[in-house]
Amino acid sequence: MSAVANWSYTATATIWRKLEGNDEYGDPMGYAEPEQILCDYEGGLSKRIGSLGAEIVVKNTVWSEFALAAAGDYLLIGVSAEADPVVAGADEVRQVIRYADTFERVADDYAILTGV
Repeated sequence: MSAVANWSYTATATIWRKLEGNDEYGDPMGYAEPEQILCDYEGGLSKRIGSLGAEIVVKNTVWSEFALAAAGDYLLIGVSAEADPVVAGADEVRQVIRYADTFERVADDYAILTGV
């Protein structure tokens, strides 16, 4: 962990990573056990209703050095041991953006965007 991340990533989030592959109906095979990651976060909009229906928008942005997050995973701000991310109240990861570790080049940073 970089020195900058050491003082800035002081919150904890729980992530459930989607298992590889789909069943015969195209649904995910399930999710791995929940993992806790160090992070910082910002809340955002959760839903916008327009004339053509609901639009998916960013709910939370979570910054972390956790490099394994991907679209389709689930993320919850806080700690949870619940095996089912939906029961835990987690939000689906919609996009992950990678940023360079500008100062130390130890570990890149990631913005993990969740949506509803």
